[in-house]
Amino acid sequence: MASNASLQLDGSRARVVGVLDRDAVVSLWPTLKALPAAVTELDLTAVTRVDSAGLALLAELTAQARSNGRTLVLNGTPAGFNELSAAYRLAPSLDFNAPSAAS
Repeated sequence: MASNASLQLDGSRARVVGVLDRDAVVSLWPTLKALPAAVTELDLTAVTRVDSAGLALLAELTAQARSNGRTLVLNGTPAGFNELSAAYRLAPSLDFNAPSAAS
């Protein structure tokens, strides 16, 4: 099934639109992994739903930013985000290693 998700870059903001699922991850990954360093915000307000593959993508993007000394702020909480984050014991920053992730 083809993804209906899209990505819009606007200065320091990258806006994801649609469903962030496995199909979207496959189609958006090449662009997202090469986000310019100037992008500091990932806008999820137009994402209608996220699945575990989408959450894994977001966690990887935030981890890449941290490893490069940057912070990637997530704006918006699509359906499924909070439940999956809690199930995978992720901190609000989507960091597996943060102290609050294990609580």
